[in-house]
Formats: sequence, structure tokens, C-alpha cells
Amino acid sequence: MFWGEHLKEKRGIALDTEFTVQDLKDLVYDFKDIVKKRTGQPFPTEPEDQLWGAIMAVFNSWNGERAVYYRRMNGYPEDWGTAVNVQAMVFGNMGKTSATGVCFTRDAGTGENAFNGEYLVNAQGEDVVAGVRTPQQITKRGSEQWAELAQISAEERVEQYPSLEEIMPELYRELHEYQHTLEQHYRDMQDMEFTIQDGKLWILQTRNGKRTGAAMVKIAMDLLAEGLIDEKTALQRIEPIKLDELLHPIFDPEALKRATPIAQGLPASPGAATGKIVFFADEADKFKSSILVRQETSPDDLEGMNVAKGIVTARGGMTSHAAVVARGMGKCCVSGAGALKINYKARTLTVGSHVYQEGDWISINGSTGNIFEGKIKTKEPELSGEFAQLMELSDRYATMEVRTNADTPKDALVARSFGAKGIGLARTEHMFFEVDRIQAMREMILADTVKGRKQALKELLPMQREDFEGIFEAMQGYPITIRLLDPPLHEFVPHQLATQKELAEDLHISLGEVKAKVAELQEFNPMMGHRGCRLGNTYREITEMQTEAILEAALNVKREKGIDSKPEIMVPLVGTVEEFLMQKEIIQSTAEAVFKMCNKRVEYSIGTMMEIPRATLMADEIAQHADFFSFGTNDLTQMAFGYSRDDAGKFLSVYLDKGILQHDPFEVFDQEGVGQLVRMGVERGRQTKPQLKVGICGEHGGEPSSIDFFHRVGMNYVSCSPYRVPIARVAAAQAAIAQQAAE
Repeated sequence: MFWGEHLKEKRGIALDTEFTVQDLKDLVYDFKDIVKKRTGQPFPTEPEDQLWGAIMAVFNSWNGERAVYYRRMNGYPEDWGTAVNVQAMVFGNMGKTSATGVCFTRDAGTGENAFNGEYLVNAQGEDVVAGVRTPQQITKRGSEQWAELAQISAEERVEQYPSLEEIMPELYRELHEYQHTLEQHYRDMQDMEFTIQDGKLWILQTRNGKRTGAAMVKIAMDLLAEGLIDEKTALQRIEPIKLDELLHPIFDPEALKRATPIAQGLPASPGAATGKIVFFADEADKFKSSILVRQETSPDDLEGMNVAKGIVTARGGMTSHAAVVARGMGKCCVSGAGALKINYKARTLTVGSHVYQEGDWISINGSTGNIFEGKIKTKEPELSGEFAQLMELSDRYATMEVRTNADTPKDALVARSFGAKGIGLARTEHMFFEVDRIQAMREMILADTVKGRKQALKELLPMQREDFEGIFEAMQGYPITIRLLDPPLHEFVPHQLATQKELAEDLHISLGEVKAKVAELQEFNPMMGHRGCRLGNTYREITEMQTEAILEAALNVKREKGIDSKPEIMVPLVGTVEEFLMQKEIIQSTAEAVFKMCNKRVEYSIGTMMEIPRATLMADEIAQHADFFSFGTNDLTQMAFGYSRDDAGKFLSVYLDKGILQHDPFEVFDQEGVGQLVRMGVERGRQTKPQLKVGICGEHGGEPSSIDFFHRVGMNYVSCSPYRVPIARVAAAQAAIAQQAAE
């Protein structure tokens, strides 16, 4: 308890203003005693010593725990340092003709053009924000609204909580004039602090006010409409990442105040969710609202992840499987919450000394990484007309297009509604994990002959073709980059004994044969193993089936819907020209067979995913044969750093704390290191083919500072998760404006 609270309790009083002169003298004596005990020195009596002590306290605060956390949260450099402003004091605690307060020229929550704020009579500035006394509203309108919410009668309000406008009308009018003048001068919403000393108004400071995402958009568009700022300035006023607040469910602010946080993870996918704990993906529908809690997720969990309201993992980083898939779904996710101890057998979640059972309620905030105990009320955000105006303005200035990473028609439609101009990454493997397909995929993997594999793939062909038809229809002629099968085959086979038994029975083979095949597919380092183009070059029939499904779907959609699709077939994990050429030959020969059979053709292109460092070094040779490059910055970052993105969470936080890294490289693109590979790949590719189309489809495609880099190296587009499309559109416009200013 604060020292002064003891004295209040002893005296039987509630407010600082009720202290007597002797009480204050006693407090001064006590505080001096505390200073001497803590520092070993008496409280300085020389004014110069006091001044320098105060100055050094501000400088030293730069390394305080809260300051460090705030910097990291906002991405401010450690070496900036802080400044000290020394000024004379005025006093708001000199009686009933004195007061202090904080005010805003516009509503920081909604962006409404309404002057508002709070004040206290006979108080100092800290009293307003400390919560010791209930502050009063500056405007009469605000006071009446507050009284209505607090269920206080009009008479009680006027008597106990009058507005500044009512009790000091002349000073209120003066303050109102100042706020208007300051906003006009700075051309932005102002956060002001003021003090009234013996009936005279003093403005202590003004600064651009912090605001919510919704207020940020409205204020920028309103100031533009009012002629205070131009279009470029309006765009530059937007913090792109704050647009996430407008696109996902959020916790009710009042309900959140009563919530109990139990753990902290990484803010892997924004939004808010509340539900009952489930530990297994195939049981996600066990409750009406569930939160899937796992050590980590795998492609096997895809259906359960889709059913759950939110996802929590104890391991993994910002680009782990859970994080990437959740962002694509627009699903709330917290990853890497290392404090969680999960016992699958007992179906319990232990945090510290508390044990949570399956079915217990928890709530998660994917925008902050917080995990809460119990149920918290959520609400859907509302997109305003100003949001649409901002998006239109962004497209007017951006020179780099924004596509989306989408694997289903639903995701594609969401992305289009947010303004995506195509799909930069459609991952075909996600289509194989649905219940009616995984069996055929496992039959293909377990087959010992080409004939057996082709027979299983023949079952998958119509399913995959139907998927592509849905995506082509959803995108209405926009270009779509489809990545051929990428993950290693062991991800598709069952690893639990019960599921292995079921598979053996379904395929009429022994359990031993299933176990042997699963063991055979296991790899020491699957990320660098038998995957990507290596699969297609080993099992030619996989690439043939996928190419046939893509092109038949394009032909069907053109014939039945009149949609002229533009499939871009992307070969993953290429490291040598020969790898790419072998895949290209398979794709082209299959395409000609499809066109001959259908007696019709569609336009298509063949490119590669630049995700291996060697590919960027050989980009000039690869570009001779590729129609486009798409940089997969997730794997490129892994291989350049030598970090596994699923395991790096164990040490990345330490590296960030110690300053070894300034940012998580899987969250913010490493421009200095990995950026050299990307720049080299773009430059060498275009030396060979000047009009080479180049994009990026890694998770960095939705991060603003990374987008600025991709713009500067001359990429044609960035591709990101559907719910990050608006962020990328604004960031692309800001990058173009910044480049124009630099030139």
C-alpha cells in the first residue's frame, strides 16, 4: 500500500485534500526517512542537487522495466535514449479556484470530432490519472453522458460531479479556444495537459494523442475532408498494424478490466476468443465454443483448428504452423506460451500451481499474446465508411500490388473483400488433409509401385480439381499462384497407433507394413529433406496429377462461368536449374496432354519459389527458364540464419533481451542479411529477364517495414494472409510515398 494510504486509514479520511497541514508535515518527514533508508543519503536540501537528481531519474528511467517493455511493444530502438524537459511548476492544488486536467481535441476511442477530457479541482496532474479520486468531465455533454452510464441523477451530477464548463465557464471557453488553435497548428488530434492556479489557466504540454485503430482511420479521413492535411499526409498518419483492431473480434473493454491474466505467449494471430479448453483437434467440436490447446499443431490438426474459436500452443514462434494457419483463417492464436504445461493423458493444463481441466473456460487475446482465466465477453468490430475511403486512397498511391495467401474459396473471398488483387500462394497440401481426402493421400504414399500411386492419385484428382474451380471462381480472373506439393510425406501418415490400425484395416494390409512405411518416411531434418520439387522429381505422377487438376479446373471455369483464370504454377524448393527444368518438362507435357484431350487451351505460366539461398545466387540462370519468382521468406530466413522457426522460440526471447537481435527475423524481415539474398535474386533474375514478375509470399508480406523493403527492391507484389491485406495495402502506399519523397 502507498505510504500516504496508511495515514488516510489512520485518520479515517479518503482524499488527499482532507489531510491537515500537520498530516502533510508528517508525510514529508516519513518520505525523507524512506529516502535515507533506500539511498543511504539524506534527502538533498540544495535546489541544484534536487534538480540534477530529478534529471538523472528521468534519464535512468529509459532502462526501467516498463520502458523496455514499451519500446519493444512499439518497435522503438534501444539506443534512442530519452530527453528531459525542465520547466517551472504551477499548482492546481491551491484551493477551490485551482484545478488540473487532461483533454483531447477529438475522441481517442472513436475519432469523433468532440472536445473531451477530465479534471479535478484542488489537485495535481498525477491525481487525475492515478485513480485515487474520481475525475470529472470537462464538458457538460461529457458529464451528462458519464452520469447516464454511472446511473447518477441529474441533480446528483450537478451537485457532486459538475463539468468544468459549468463551474468555471470563462476558463473553459479559454481552454476550448486553445485546443482548437493547437489542433489547427499541429494538424492532428492533440492530447493536452493543463493546470488552473488561482483562477489562471496554464497549458503544460500538448502532443499528438494516442488513439485506437478505428479513431486513427476516422481522424485521418476527417482531417483530410476538413482540408487540414493532404492525401499523402493522411496515409502517413496511419499505423498499418493498428488496422488489425478493425478486422477481428475484440474483448469488451469493461469485461477485460475484470479479467485475470494467467500466462503470456506470442501474439501470433490477432483477435479475441473465449471458449472451453480442448486438447485434441478431432474433439474441437465437443463444445459450442472451444479453445484448442496444444504443445504445437501439425497439418493433421487443420480441421480442429478451423472449428475452434481460438488456438493456443506452448511451443512455436510467430511463423509456426499454428501461427501461419491461424492468420490465414483469420483465427485468433497465441503461440509459444512456454509457461503452459500440457498433459494430454490427464487432459489438464497447468500454469504455475493452478490446474485447468478440459472444459474449463479460458480467453485469449491474439493481438497481445495474453491468456486469461474464465469467460470474457467479445464483440465484433465495425468497419466504417472512412475505412473504405482509406483503402481507396491507398490504392491511388501504391505501385506494388497486394495479393493473398489463400487455400480455400472462403479465404479467397475474404481476401477479395479486403481488396486483394490475386492469390500469391495457394498451398495445395492443405487440400489433402480433409477427412475425405487424407485416406486417398495415404494410399498413394503406401503404394509400392507407380501404378498403385497413380490409382490413388486418380481418386484425388477430381477433389483437387473441384478445389481449384472454387478458388478460380472466387478470384474472378485475378492471377493465382499455385504451389505444387511441398511438405514431406511423413506429415500425411498417421503417427498414433489407433489411427495406424484403422488405416491397415481400410487398406487390407498388416499393421507392420503401415508402421514400417511410417518409420521409413521419418527424417532427421524434414525441413531440408524429401519435400518440394524433390517429391515431384522423385514421384513424377504427383506433379502430373496436380497440373492436370489445375488446368482442367481453369478450362471448366472458363467454359461454365466465362472466367478467364490465370493459373501460375509454382515449383517449390528449387536449388538448381536442373531441378526446375525437370519439373517444367513434366508440367508442360501434362498441359499439352490436357489441352489435346479437351481441344481447348488456357494461358498459364510456370515459375519457382525462391526459398533456398543457392537459388538466389543462381537467379540469373533460373530466370532463363522461369516466368516468375516468388520469394518464400519463411524458409529463406530459416536457411540463411540456420534457425528452425518452430524451435527458435526457445532462444529468440533471450537474443532479443540481450540485444543480439533487434527483431524476431520470422516476424520482421532481416533486411541487412536475408535482404541481400532477396536483392541479389531480384537483380540477377531481371538481368536475364527484365520483365520478370517478382513477388513475395512469406509471412513478411503483411509486415509494414518489410513491405517497404520489398517495394524498394522492385517487387511487383506482396502476398499475405487475408486479414492482413488492408495492412499491406496501406503499407505499400506509404512505401511509394516515401520513395517519391526520397527522390
